[in-house]
Amino acid sequence: MQRAWIICTGTELTLGDVVNSNAQFLAARLAEVGIRTERIIAVPDDLAAIRDSVLAAARCCDVILVSGGLGPTSDDLTRAALAQAVGVPLVTDPAALEHIRAFFEQRGRPMPAASVVQAQLPSGARALPNACGTAPGVALRIGGTPCYALPGVPFELQTMFIEQVLPELRSAGIGHVLLTRYLHCFGAPESEIGARIADLMQPGRNPSVGTRAEAGIVSVRISAFAESPTAADQLLDQTEHELRQRLGTLVFGRQDQSLASVVGEQLAALARTLATAESCTGGLLGELVTSVPGSSRYYLGGLVTYSNALKTGLLAVPEQMLAEHGAVSAEVAEAMAAGARRVLGSDYAVSITGIAGPEGGTQNKPVGLVYIGLCGPDGVGVSEFRFGATSPRSVIRLRAAYSALDLLRRELLRATRSG
Repeated sequence: MQRAWIICTGTELTLGDVVNSNAQFLAARLAEVGIRTERIIAVPDDLAAIRDSVLAAARCCDVILVSGGLGPTSDDLTRAALAQAVGVPLVTDPAALEHIRAFFEQRGRPMPAASVVQAQLPSGARALPNACGTAPGVALRIGGTPCYALPGVPFELQTMFIEQVLPELRSAGIGHVLLTRYLHCFGAPESEIGARIADLMQPGRNPSVGTRAEAGIVSVRISAFAESPTAADQLLDQTEHELRQRLGTLVFGRQDQSLASVVGEQLAALARTLATAESCTGGLLGELVTSVPGSSRYYLGGLVTYSNALKTGLLAVPEQMLAEHGAVSAEVAEAMAAGARRVLGSDYAVSITGIAGPEGGTQNKPVGLVYIGLCGPDGVGVSEFRFGATSPRSVIRLRAAYSALDLLRRELLRATRSG
C-alpha cells in the first residue's frame, strides 16, 4: 500500500487559529485511490521548517502533498522551500505568469507587482493551473518521491486536487482502493468496547479496526484495502457483521447516522410521537431531535422548565415533591416525563434534570448527577447518571442529551420486537 505525508503550512494552523480542513479532505481522497496517509504535519510559515518537513517526507513515503504558502506575500514560503529541498533556483514560468495576468484583466483590475512571485517555480518543476485563483500548484520530485504543492484556500485546493492530482495518483495506485466504514456505539466506555474487539484491532489486519470516543459515543472505524471497491466492500461487510455480533445493541448506527436520526427512524416506523421536558440541558435534547430533517413527523415539541415554578406550573410537578426531594431527583424526573406526555399528548416523553455545573453540586448531589425520565405506553421509569464532577458543563449537557436519546432508542427497540 502506498503511503503519503500531508504537510500543511501556515502559522495560523500551528497557533490553533484555523481548523485544518485541508488535511481532512486530502486524507479522505487519498484513501479512495488506495493511498494511506501515514502522517499529517502542520508547520509554521518558516522556510527551514517547510524544507526540512518535505525532505523528511521524501525519505519515508511514496507521495507528498503540501498545502498553503503559494500566495504573493512575504510569508508564503513553500516555493522557496521546495527549491531548497531539491537544490535548484526559482525560475519564472511564462505560462503561469500569463494566467495570473489574465486573471486580473478579466476582473478589470491591474495585476499587483507582488503577484509575479506566484509564477516562480523550482527549476524543472511543473505548474498545476489554478482555475479558481492566481496561485498555480507545483508538481516535482524530491529524491524520486512525487510531491504536489497546492494553494491553502480550500475550494482552490479541492478543485485542483480532484481535477489534476487525483487522476495521476489513481493511475499510480494501480486501481487499489482503501475504503472506510464507521459503526457508532453508545452505552459502554471505549475501554470495554475495545476489550470486546481487541483481536480485530491487531496491527497488520486487513481490514484494520480502530476506535475513537466523544461525549460517550464510541465510533469503530473499519478500513479495508483491496483491488476494487467491490472487494473492499466485501471485507468491510465481513468485519461489520463480526463487530455487530460482539457489540449487539451498543451499536446504534453507521456512517452519518446519529442517535437522533436513528431514534427518529424508529419513531416514524412505529408511527409514534415524542415530547421532551428539559431542565439542565436547556433545550439541547429538542435541538438534537429537530436537527434531523422530517422530525415534524414524530416530534410534537418540548418544554424547557428551568425553574421550579415552571416545573410546577407547566408540568404539574408537586411543590411538596420539589421541597422534599429537590429538583434534581428521580421523583421529579418521573413527574416531568409524565407531565410532558400528558400536556403535549405524545406517545413517549423524555425528561432531563441534573446539575451541569460548574457550581451547584453538593456531597450528596455532585456536579454531573443527572436523572432522565422516560414515559411511554407501558409506564414511566427513571435512570440515574453520573457524568463526573470535573467534566465541563458542555460535556455533561451533551452526554445527558445523548443518554436520553439512547434510553428512548432501546425502549423503541423493545417495542419493535414485541410488536
